[in-house]
Amino acid sequence: MTSILIVDDEQSMRDFLTILLHKEGYEVTAQANGADALKCLEEQPFDLVISDIRMPGIGGLDLLHSIKEKYPTLPVILVTAFVSPGDAISAMKDGAFDYISKPFNVAEIKKVIRSATARKSSDTATPSSAEAFPGIIGKSPEMLKIFDLIQRVAPTPANVIIYGESGTGKELVAQAIHQHSKVTDQPFVPITCSAIPEDLMESELFGHVKGSFTGAIQDKAGLFQLANNGTAFLDEIGELSPIIQTKLLRVLQEREIKPVGSTRIERVNVRIIAATNRNLEQEIIAGRFREDLFYRLAVVPIRMPPLRERKGDVPLLVHYFMQKHSQLLGKKVQEISSYGMQVLMNYDFPGNVRELENIIERGVALENSNIILPESLTLSTHRMERRRKTDIDPLFQAVASKEELFERGLEEVINDLEKRIIRFALEKSNQSRMRAAELLRISFRSLRYKIKKYEIEDL
Repeated sequence: MTSILIVDDEQSMRDFLTILLHKEGYEVTAQANGADALKCLEEQPFDLVISDIRMPGIGGLDLLHSIKEKYPTLPVILVTAFVSPGDAISAMKDGAFDYISKPFNVAEIKKVIRSATARKSSDTATPSSAEAFPGIIGKSPEMLKIFDLIQRVAPTPANVIIYGESGTGKELVAQAIHQHSKVTDQPFVPITCSAIPEDLMESELFGHVKGSFTGAIQDKAGLFQLANNGTAFLDEIGELSPIIQTKLLRVLQEREIKPVGSTRIERVNVRIIAATNRNLEQEIIAGRFREDLFYRLAVVPIRMPPLRERKGDVPLLVHYFMQKHSQLLGKKVQEISSYGMQVLMNYDFPGNVRELENIIERGVALENSNIILPESLTLSTHRMERRRKTDIDPLFQAVASKEELFERGLEEVINDLEKRIIRFALEKSNQSRMRAAELLRISFRSLRYKIKKYEIEDL
């Protein structure tokens, strides 16, 4: 039987929902405040939480934050009589399944509850399944959010941009979106923008006709023609020149292309998934990337977390890569020593998942027994130190010069720096306030206060 936890400080609302949901066949537990609800969650599992937002003590938004931190796949529906766009945006960004205002329509809340419990069953069955998402391994809260985003955006035609450092698996996510889309039987065509010379990029994207330039000995279809009715994956999109960006914008706006050397306009219907390890907002400010193109591409942004931010997935990945490369190399390596695993858990993986796979492949190749020992693990410590410095650089760049410090005063400069650091954390967390608070190592409530204090708007 599906179990639902109701949290509301009003007795009448608890009684109403309890009676309503009992009649629908649900098992219902009701609590009057957030603190008792959290204790209840520790004592027994639930399939859904329905909570009021405005409550004494732990309010609904704080309860949502705590639930998503400890039980990331548990759906939460928030209910309130005080409709606030700000609260609604905060709730959805922090992982609420839905946001309903009182007085609500009974049929509407029944429908939302059915949808939420169905999603919970689906997520519990295959949140990190290799069958659902081939090659994407993980059960950490960060990866469960990625899986949820894939499932939600894949059936739509919306363009997607995937942010992430090199080696985090951006192309695997792009493939998963295509495989779960409504055009999965149509082509998925990838192209790495940085790997193609600038003078050939237009031809690679839009095709060319015979004789259009030296070496064009026959007509050639471009990326968008090959991917027509399917998905085009543009990796390292930030490397495109301004001229090509302009032509790409026309494809997105008009859904048409003109091959190099041709006077014929061709219609195309292509979903674009782009990926980059650059900060495109900073590229826009620097004048290297078109703002209008950015908004066309970034309808749905997905941020792939670096491996150092999801260390809990390292053991899963290690065993997955051990099995994969043992089979490929004809070995029978099945285990890794406890000390060897500890070495990996203490490592920052500047090359992310790709580097971990390389480490395990090397370990499998070098071992003569069925267990990987620490001496077979080769870690790039000099790269780790360089990456640490690189990650910190943007924060140091925000510090004012000595002259500016004396003109503005210490307090104003420190406030400005704190505001920039919070913006940086929100950007790194794909605008998830819960994750940003974790990155900053402050409470969710403190972050909300600072966002309000500095009037930080959503990017």
